[in-house]
Amino acid sequence: MQRLSGLDASFLYLETATQPLHVCSILELDTSTMPGGYTFDRFRASLNERIKAMPQFREKLADSRFNLDHPVWVEDRDFVVDHHLHRIGLPGPGGSRELAEICGHIASLPLDRSRPLWEKWVIENIDGTNPYEGGRLVVMTKVHHAGVDGVTGASMMSQLCSTEPDAPPPDPVDGSGDASSLEIAVSGALKFATRPLKLINALPGTVTSVVDTVRRARSGLTMATPFSAPQTVFNANVTAHRNIAFAELDLEDIKTVKNHFGVKVNDVVMALVSGVLRKFLDDRGALPEHSLVAMVPVSVHEKSDRPGRNQVSGMFSRLETHIKDPAERLKSISEANSVAKQHSSAIGATLLQDWTQFAAPAVFGAAMRVYAASRLSGARPVHNLVISNVPGPQVPLYYLGCEAKAMYPLGPIFHGSGLNITVMSLNGKLDVGIVSCPELLPDLWDMADDFQAALDELLAATR
Repeated sequence: MQRLSGLDASFLYLETATQPLHVCSILELDTSTMPGGYTFDRFRASLNERIKAMPQFREKLADSRFNLDHPVWVEDRDFVVDHHLHRIGLPGPGGSRELAEICGHIASLPLDRSRPLWEKWVIENIDGTNPYEGGRLVVMTKVHHAGVDGVTGASMMSQLCSTEPDAPPPDPVDGSGDASSLEIAVSGALKFATRPLKLINALPGTVTSVVDTVRRARSGLTMATPFSAPQTVFNANVTAHRNIAFAELDLEDIKTVKNHFGVKVNDVVMALVSGVLRKFLDDRGALPEHSLVAMVPVSVHEKSDRPGRNQVSGMFSRLETHIKDPAERLKSISEANSVAKQHSSAIGATLLQDWTQFAAPAVFGAAMRVYAASRLSGARPVHNLVISNVPGPQVPLYYLGCEAKAMYPLGPIFHGSGLNITVMSLNGKLDVGIVSCPELLPDLWDMADDFQAALDELLAATR
């Protein structure tokens, strides 16, 4: 068995009927490259072979009523791929809007906690093409956040892909094994008994981070602070419904902007989001006077020696949405990001992981209920939205033999932060996935359609 870290388990504890905490992706495929031609049975058989080498896909949650620590992952002895792989046809005309509508419905459905926490939905009839004749296919994947972060999710996806369409599957890998309720309880009690020592070990790093933050604050060299974000229409309690939109941009155009202004790709991504949100809110007479604030997950896989599948920290970044000129906005975002990165790096890489180890499940639930209630009373949001940038491979990839044409990542949304924009670079393109709930943002496609215009603005500023 493998025990969840506190950060992994927090995504279980924070999940509610209106706040499902899985991450999704929409993968567009070209079936003409699949050896032997596409059939659903061949696709399913190929997936089943790959999963034999991926124990994460065969593991489910296990717990004991006497367990004092977090749940564990164990091998699902009754694993059947058909419990997780579904097949549907897109209603005509089968374009982006119809695809987004059905994917939004799928994203709204919680995962079954009695089985491994993932699903794949094979969606046929994309743009009216026939995948059996070399047409297009979409695979929507859902994986619970307790099992993946951006890096581990990308790693799992890479194991299902290859650089050649006819690459053989990897060798099978044994799973994590089983565990009885007694074993879970005993090992949980032992880990619980060591918590005071781990708390003591976490205190010096916490004190150092607090002192450094105070020093930086005196010099004005801190990232944006929590609860400094202005109120917007998407900073409210979310519902159980999800809506989705997506966009695709040319990565070379983004690099052109990056090179001209001497900034990072992530700065350009943030500037694109800023330009889109500024126009979206301004068109509706709802643009705040002060800058929107984004929470940006930061991977600490290379810096952390802690167990767990979620190895992340985070920083709060100002989007400078109050600046009208796109070039000046980009420069200001780059400067603010530089300060935020320095501040984030100075904070202990494992601080979030360490402190989530000590909080009991009831604490997470109570905190979320209190925060949701505060939203109803008009309290300021912690941040306005989540923006995540996941770097992907810049070579052609084949997913179970089908060439990957685009991959739109979709992160979770939370009470008080009902908008998530995640981007992924893939083979010369930047794919943008946007998720919210229709009660907050029914016109999400207006936002998606503005990404190219925002990029064109920045390109114009380079000439």
